[in-house]
Amino acid sequence: MKLHTLLLAVLIATNLISQNNVCFTIEENPNSSDPSLEVFSKYVDVYGCGIYAESTVSDDKVLHAAAIWAELLDNNEDGVIDDLALHTELLSNEAIMPIFESDENAAMISFMDNYDGNGVAAVLWQSEIDPSQPGHWGDDATVEEILHTINAVGHVNVYPSAFDLSPNSSEMSAAMDAARGGQFLTVPAVYPEVAWYHYDDETCDYECMAIEYMYWSIVSLMGILDDTSTCNGISNEWEPCSPSLFESTDVLMYNLITDVAYKLPTEAPDGNYCPTGAGVSDIHNLPSFTISPNPTSEILTIKRNVNTPGFLRVCNGMGQEVLVMKVETMEFQFDTNKLASGTYSINLDNYNLQFIKE
Repeated sequence: MKLHTLLLAVLIATNLISQNNVCFTIEENPNSSDPSLEVFSKYVDVYGCGIYAESTVSDDKVLHAAAIWAELLDNNEDGVIDDLALHTELLSNEAIMPIFESDENAAMISFMDNYDGNGVAAVLWQSEIDPSQPGHWGDDATVEEILHTINAVGHVNVYPSAFDLSPNSSEMSAAMDAARGGQFLTVPAVYPEVAWYHYDDETCDYECMAIEYMYWSIVSLMGILDDTSTCNGISNEWEPCSPSLFESTDVLMYNLITDVAYKLPTEAPDGNYCPTGAGVSDIHNLPSFTISPNPTSEILTIKRNVNTPGFLRVCNGMGQEVLVMKVETMEFQFDTNKLASGTYSINLDNYNLQFIKE
């Protein structure tokens, strides 16, 4: 074999080995007539949540974002969403991740001027996505920004007593006050020496500090920050960068985010997502309805994407059927006041979703 042919073969093989395995496909923007979304040409459906990107954003970066989102929702990668209540909340709010060519470019300004939904908590720029270094601090912000979105749009609403962002409102706000050495509604001139979380961006209010704190905690547990250069680089903001140091330092938050009731991701995403035995058709096999609010105390609203007649069945945590009703419309409500507090499942149109009755 000639030398240049051999080198070419090696280069091709290396590229194939390094290429991430992602079982999603990039499609044309299905909402190009929406004033806020018309600036995007690329789209990936991730279990009903959308990755939207400008035409200039490379395909590998768009697919990387899709894989990270999927890995955070299906952390054991078995093709099944880990937390159905969280997923329902994300779908109800139409959670998306916009990816722009650069900060404050024309597309981003247009999007910000026209978007009025509840599904965006962060954005990404092409320059801060590196599929070869998933979540690595300073190189790839994908894990951070998608976590912000899933946490803020999902977890905060589904589990407010655990993760609400306001002062004195949740277990997390109490843990953050301990981590900062006191409750500071604004950035203090100097943090107490006992603090291990000392975010110093004065434009970030208490709720912003809380969502950042949730991110630092989750990725510390995942081990994403556990190398010397990263630990040194973030020490001005966050100290317990290894899983063991986080566990021993931030006991309140460690206990909270490892509580199996909340099903938070614990394994670091690697940018590869193709569950064994699952193909794209399986990944896109999504529930045909959404429920909100979840948790609920009174009225539950159900929205379907089909208008054929069907039967809704509600079962309690023991699998006992507690309600059956015929439905013929795409949107309807039912009163949960007669249901005891607990977790219930709804079967409709051959799909199942869970909700929590408070």
